[in-house]
Amino acid sequence: MSDIHHHPEKETQALRARVRKIAGQVNGIERMLLADRDCAEILLQLLSVRKAIKSLSEKIIHAHIRDCINGTADGPDAKRRLRELTNVLERYVE
Repeated sequence: MSDIHHHPEKETQALRARVRKIAGQVNGIERMLLADRDCAEILLQLLSVRKAIKSLSEKIIHAHIRDCINGTADGPDAKRRLRELTNVLERYVE
């Protein structure tokens, strides 16, 4: 699963921006814990992070299907990539 492939630069930048936003949210949660903020406020922030990670995951899943599986001209390679994605998705929904 360590194939190196390239995605459109604009898409990569957008995904990286999402990751930076999530990292900022997680850092904010750490600051909330250090400040002994209300548990309900912290839980709301954790919910936001969880939703952001879910959204990022969905974007990457769609990009993978579009660019990495559909874009593969080789039938056996496409089947291998589809099996790999299926394995990951099975773990994702646990």
